[in-house]
Amino acid sequence: MQNQGTEPDDEMLPEYDFSEAEVGKYAERYARAFRTVRLDPDVAEVFPSSESVNEVLRAVAGAIRARDARVKTS
Repeated sequence: MQNQGTEPDDEMLPEYDFSEAEVGKYAERYARAFRTVRLDPDVAEVFPSSESVNEVLRAVAGAIRARDARVKTS
């Protein structure tokens, strides 16, 4: 009996051949390129998007760099 789309089919189509696939081939590269951070619910309420979080973090990072530059020259 053919799957009517109500349950996942346990059989993989023949054109999907993963017999030579490498598990986790790009996992390390992905982990280096992306950082996932979980925000606490109260913090997440303040930020509507990842762009808004990044904007604030860049401002804070800039302030920290400026402070560190002043400390080094003192």
